[in-house]
Amino acid sequence: MQTQLSRIRFLARPVASAALLAAALCARAGDLTPVSRIEPEFPREAISAGADAGKVRAKMTIDASGEVSRVEIIDANPRRVFDRAVVKTLSQWKFSPGNDNRSMEIDVNFHR
Repeated sequence: MQTQLSRIRFLARPVASAALLAAALCARAGDLTPVSRIEPEFPREAISAGADAGKVRAKMTIDASGEVSRVEIIDANPRRVFDRAVVKTLSQWKFSPGNDNRSMEIDVNFHR
């Protein structure tokens, strides 16, 4: 009976570890939902450049306190017209506290 109980305990450890890991990964993914966000304004520079619409793909790095510590422009169309507005706006977003150096990519669309 003792040997059988030992086998059950031995087999239960990896299952429990896998369940804890899955829960941690779900919690980590869930903490990348913004708790405070603002929408970007259509920049005057874009109007001056004759742009009526645009799309920017950006990567945000979030620190342990939930502050955006870095915004990196990955792709933009048109190039360099909306970048400054995206960096300024996304830098003001707030997330739940969690692990340091979390990151997420986001598409920001502009229409006038």
